[in-house]
Amino acid sequence: MMGATKTDHFTDKQNAIATLAKALGHPARIAIMEYLMKVESCICGDIVSELPLAQPTISQHLKELKNAGLIKGNIEGTSVCYCIDEKGIAKLKDYFGNISIKLEKKNTCC
Repeated sequence: MMGATKTDHFTDKQNAIATLAKALGHPARIAIMEYLMKVESCICGDIVSELPLAQPTISQHLKELKNAGLIKGNIEGTSVCYCIDEKGIAKLKDYFGNISIKLEKKNTCC
């Protein structure tokens, strides 16, 4: 019998937010997200000209962002189209929004 993994000790919501945060934990992924937000539409083609990275590296970062639920679309194959996944962004907004609300109500202690 296998032991419990570290993630088993936390709620589904905690694990989901950690997955989103981990996906954003690389500056190349932040740059990709910023680019997709700037163009405000689905991108079909490559963004190699926008970032100082090789195509295979960008593809790996896109895969990580897609697996985390931050972007959506077809990343495999010859027709590559992707855009921001509003559901993933909404989860982050709710999480950080709740933190902000709680901090506004809290008395400062340190």
